[in-house]
Amino acid sequence: FGIASDENFVITTTNRKEITEDNFSELVQDGVTLYLLQSVDQMLLSATKERIDFLPHYDTLVKSGMYEYYASEGQNPLPFALAELIDNSLSATSRNTDIRSIQIKLLFDDSNGKPAVAVIDNGRGMTSKQLNNWAVYRLSKFTRQGDFESDHSGYVRPLPVPRSLNSDISYFGVGGKQAVFFVGQSARMISKPADSQDVHELVLSKEDF
Repeated sequence: FGIASDENFVITTTNRKEITEDNFSELVQDGVTLYLLQSVDQMLLSATKERIDFLPHYDTLVKSGMYEYYASEGQNPLPFALAELIDNSLSATSRNTDIRSIQIKLLFDDSNGKPAVAVIDNGRGMTSKQLNNWAVYRLSKFTRQGDFESDHSGYVRPLPVPRSLNSDISYFGVGGKQAVFFVGQSARMISKPADSQDVHELVLSKEDF
């Protein structure tokens, strides 16, 4: 890497966790993306890309029927989809100590790309690992581990907890994805964790699938 013998450096995960002798086997696995930096909090000189690979859960198939899921009682499904996206923002801002801000923008100007629904909030933000977990269908936001950093393998559903919506949509971890793909054909999530300078972006699209 062209590093001088007298120059200090660190190796970190994309969540800026430094790789050490103690945590090496835990953090360094096949396919993981690492940063080689002069310091843990060094500014990145350019954007980086990290491909996410995961095996879709069976809920992807059995709980993603468009009308079966949202309009099983003959109701207009669009409000349910928008409510699910707003519910995600309500959860994200639930720990705010100052003003909670949630904005919904309907974008129809084709000059800036395809029409879109944008939901913007000032919540705590998500790391790259948390965005990865969001993409996995079986990881309900109510059953992810406390700091949302754990892997999605081998997890056990804890005791029942209060739900933000009066439904099982979010509980099964399919609501956000289903809402997005009901409204459109791609999802772009841009997030900056409250305690980090990095901005993470996740893209899921019908074309990719």
